[in-house]
Amino acid sequence: MSPEDIKAVFGMQPEAAIAYLQQKRIDISWDWQDMLDDAHATAFTIAKTTRMDIVSDIYQAVNKAIAAGQTLEEFQAELTPVLQSKGWWGRQEIAHPDTGKIQTVQLGSPHRLKTIYLTNTQSAYMAGRYVEMMDSLDTHPYWEYIAINDERTRDSHRLMHGRVYEATDPIWNTMYPPLDYRCRCRVKPLSESRGARRALPRAELETQTVDIGQNEYTGEQRHAQRTGIRVDGKFIAPSPGFNSNPGQSMLSRMAGIAVDKAQAAHPDIARIALKEMMTDSKFQNALTPSQLAWVQNLLKG
Repeated sequence: MSPEDIKAVFGMQPEAAIAYLQQKRIDISWDWQDMLDDAHATAFTIAKTTRMDIVSDIYQAVNKAIAAGQTLEEFQAELTPVLQSKGWWGRQEIAHPDTGKIQTVQLGSPHRLKTIYLTNTQSAYMAGRYVEMMDSLDTHPYWEYIAINDERTRDSHRLMHGRVYEATDPIWNTMYPPLDYRCRCRVKPLSESRGARRALPRAELETQTVDIGQNEYTGEQRHAQRTGIRVDGKFIAPSPGFNSNPGQSMLSRMAGIAVDKAQAAHPDIARIALKEMMTDSKFQNALTPSQLAWVQNLLKG
């Protein structure tokens, strides 16, 4: 990825944000608990896959679906025969990659492909939407949570519907869609005149550590964090694995890449590039404290 690509991400439109999400690395994993929170933004993986070519096929299919605007039916129609031809389909008895023990697992299925399609397209869209909304904070400093209120809407997501907070409220660090698999929620920016009168006080966040099960083969007890709020006494938070903001995670990843490239370049070249990038508040806010300190020290030289 070139320096121009890295700089472009901080001023891109949603379509470009989706394209950048397509550049996740590919990982293989067995259990869904292997990939939680920010890992979703930096890696593409599918549970119960031990072959890189299978993950790559699904990855390429998701990329094509996002870029070409494929429907779920088109996505399934193209990918299903590919996975079936490679034997990654239906319920099968497969050896666990770490222990060698045989277990019955569900591989490809229409239901799994639907979940893969919906979760990845929603994450990509909302990451791009986040970048766009961050660009309009001067005119739209408030954000409203929008749920699809029908018979399929989760109660917790329904309780978030219509809640308005300042765009800079920490609540959006985690309570930013998607909050779960197949989540259809979104966030809508509001102007000062429309948002100020509806805005709720700064959220009182609560973090709970929850048990997400024991690995029956290694004995490892696994946990995940859920950070949310209480609404009418009920704790509302993302499901395990979704405790992050995909847009923030994407910008942080891109900022980290920019700093890595700057550290490998000649200081004079790095200084010129980073001086320009530091004029963008999104870039500054995406840096970790140590990255920011390094950049500031470089610019003093």
